[in-house]
Amino acid sequence: QVQLLESGGGLVQAGGSLRVSCEASESRFSIDAMGWYRRAPGQQRELVALISSGDSTDYADSVKGRFTISRDKSKNTVYLQMSSLKPEDTAVYYCFVKLAPPFGHKMDHWGKGILVTVSS
Repeated sequence: QVQLLESGGGLVQAGGSLRVSCEASESRFSIDAMGWYRRAPGQQRELVALISSGDSTDYADSVKGRFTISRDKSKNTVYLQMSSLKPEDTAVYYCFVKLAPPFGHKMDHWGKGILVTVSS
């Protein structure tokens, strides 16, 4: 299995910026995609941003134009730069990695989650 180390969470004022990072341990299998999901209080988990092995990206509509996801393949690390933060961005953010073993099922891995709190 892959181990995910998340960092960068914390408290930030509305309108501010924050960058969260997720480093994946070395894996026998290639990483098909990495990204971030979040769960806000009283809400279901939702996709925030995802970046594929081909560096294509996908964002939730609510964060487009404000968040930017990037990836350092040499470090097996994904970054999420969050700008113009809003109180509704407050959530536990979970790093997500999808492994792609040859001739096998793709496997999802989740970080423990880090709290991002945006104060008004």
